Amino acid sequence: MTPTDTAEATRSTVRRFLELRLAGDTEGLTDLFADTVDWMLAENPAVPWIRPRSTAAECAAQAGDLARHTIPEDARVSVDTILVDGTDAVLTGHLSGTVRATGKSFSGPFALRLTVEDGRITRHHLYENSVSIAAACTP
Repeated sequence: MTPTDTAEATRSTVRRFLELRLAGDTEGLTDLFADTVDWMLAENPAVPWIRPRSTAAECAAQAGDLARHTIPEDARVSVDTILVDGTDAVLTGHLSGTVRATGKSFSGPFALRLTVEDGRITRHHLYENSVSIAAACTP
């Protein structure tokens, strides 16, 4: 596979990931994640949907966990940029939402690094405004 082919395959998988997340398709996401994933979100004990994950099913379930703990109608995500270099992709943008249990809102920029190998996501590292999210989760 040429470098251009690899980058295009990565870009295609990232697009599919975004489509599945938007649709809330846990089964599709489970198929898209590798059997074992290098999953990273900054530990944040105040946030119920942030926890260690490593299997495809655990990673795919994060979207459902987030939906259970936030008000879906208030959720907003915008992707400003998708940069692809070989098997790696970095998405940047802005996210916001409201925590169901407290009624408090959070917002801030994010960066998401994904690695795609053989059409499946092997790395998912999310960098977000964890202070705002923790504050929204705290009564």
